[in-house]
Amino acid sequence: MAEGEQGDLEGYYFRYLPQKTFQSLSTKETTSRLRQWSMLGRIKAQAFGFDQVFQAYRKDDFVMAFFKDPNVILNLKLLSDSGQWITLGTEVKKIEAINVPCTQLSMSFFRRLYNEDIVRDSGHIAKCLDSFCDPFLISDELRKVLLVEDSEKYEIFSQPDREEFLFCLFKHFCLGGALCQYEDELNPYLETTKLIYKDLVSCPHFNITFTSSCFPKIVSAKESFHHLSLRLTSTF
Repeated sequence: MAEGEQGDLEGYYFRYLPQKTFQSLSTKETTSRLRQWSMLGRIKAQAFGFDQVFQAYRKDDFVMAFFKDPNVILNLKLLSDSGQWITLGTEVKKIEAINVPCTQLSMSFFRRLYNEDIVRDSGHIAKCLDSFCDPFLISDELRKVLLVEDSEKYEIFSQPDREEFLFCLFKHFCLGGALCQYEDELNPYLETTKLIYKDLVSCPHFNITFTSSCFPKIVSAKESFHHLSLRLTSTF
């Protein structure tokens, strides 16, 4: 079956779990940082439960069933271009889902930023001459290694590294929103990434990212992504 086509969706039923909260997003320090990075109110985590056996090779069927479930349609929140949270409200006709590896379990993954002098021993991020990588202003070596593919040190993170969910979260926070006030030091990015990553990902797990093209045209921001993390627990 081609990716995105509807298969046998029977057997998958979902329930909304509004009582499940993600404390990492509401701590005083996190909210303060998200406000500084112009991301406060633009990140939301919701929980839905299911009690069927998940089979990784049927991920496309699973994701399609998720978006066609009435409980999901009525409760899943999306951020519109106007900055308002709205419910999905309609069935999704097409999906574009990819597996997202979560093999990195240590923040030592980012130690290479120090080794390559992108971050000083003091923790301060090295500056560079201003340039643009639309729509971002590049004024330090960290954003350069995250965005500029032909930069000297871009390859310190391989393509598989960049596909890791840990890296995706870190990059998302480093780039921030439209009015982001960038950090001078690396530690706030690392601490926030670690806290939220641990809250969203557990073992065993299976992770999928689906792009904004899956949704109605109300969602089109270039840096938007939507992550589905399955926490698999035994029902026996």
